[in-house]
Amino acid sequence: METKVSFFIVGAFVLGLGAVLIVGALWLASGGAWQKDYATFLAVANESVAGLNLNAPVKYNGVDVGKVQRIDLDRATPERVILSFAIEEGTPIKEDTIAVLKTQGLTGITYVELSGGTRDSPPLRTIAPNRYPVIQTKPSLSARLENVLTNVLGKLDSTSNNINAILSPENQASFSSILNNTAQATAKLGPLIDRVGRSADSVGKMGDDLSKAGASASKAADGLGNGVQRLGTETLPEVERLLGELGSLSNSLRRLSEQTTRDPSGLLFGRTPAPTGPGEQEAKP
Repeated sequence: METKVSFFIVGAFVLGLGAVLIVGALWLASGGAWQKDYATFLAVANESVAGLNLNAPVKYNGVDVGKVQRIDLDRATPERVILSFAIEEGTPIKEDTIAVLKTQGLTGITYVELSGGTRDSPPLRTIAPNRYPVIQTKPSLSARLENVLTNVLGKLDSTSNNINAILSPENQASFSSILNNTAQATAKLGPLIDRVGRSADSVGKMGDDLSKAGASASKAADGLGNGVQRLGTETLPEVERLLGELGSLSNSLRRLSEQTTRDPSGLLFGRTPAPTGPGEQEAKP
């Protein structure tokens, strides 16, 4: 009898423990939905969401605030993926809140990270024709890296093509010709530089000669000034005296010419006495 009672107690205990475990598992799987209220938000991803699964966590600055409810492909625009989130009521989802796909550590588990949401930004609301508020998204780190690598590879490919074009046989021949011409020009440049140096020396000597000529001209100008000064102080008075004597001589010659014109014989016999007037007696000797 005691053995039957023991089996009954053990069986009841096992059944009760199993029920508790089942209920706990269901509660954990639902994320405690029986105790929390959730609101639905949407987000549109313009990239691959590989690695993101249903019930993946949604975190706000690293804090769990919800989970991923649905992952649907936009039938009208296949490059877009529509994500549906169940987020705890009261979570401050603002108009400037951003959703980004992130990968957790080495496990490779993908989740949704919410960030932004400044204090002064208004709460995010539903805008027609959408049924739920739509959170903005930006490319994930992997998408940005992929774009950067794609651009880099494209530029590398273009650079490789340009290098191949530069190193073509025709261009190699042109480069060889350019190098030969450069060598010849360099060989001719040495004598040219020497001639330029000699020309510069000649110009320098010419400048020295011009300086000396300028000094000589200055001395000549000084001598000319002194000569002019002596001319003014010594020669001009003598010239004035000579000019005065020449004037007197000219007057004498003029009077002699007039006398000769009136009495040419007087030049030989002397002056003829003037005739006596009426009533005057001729003077006797």
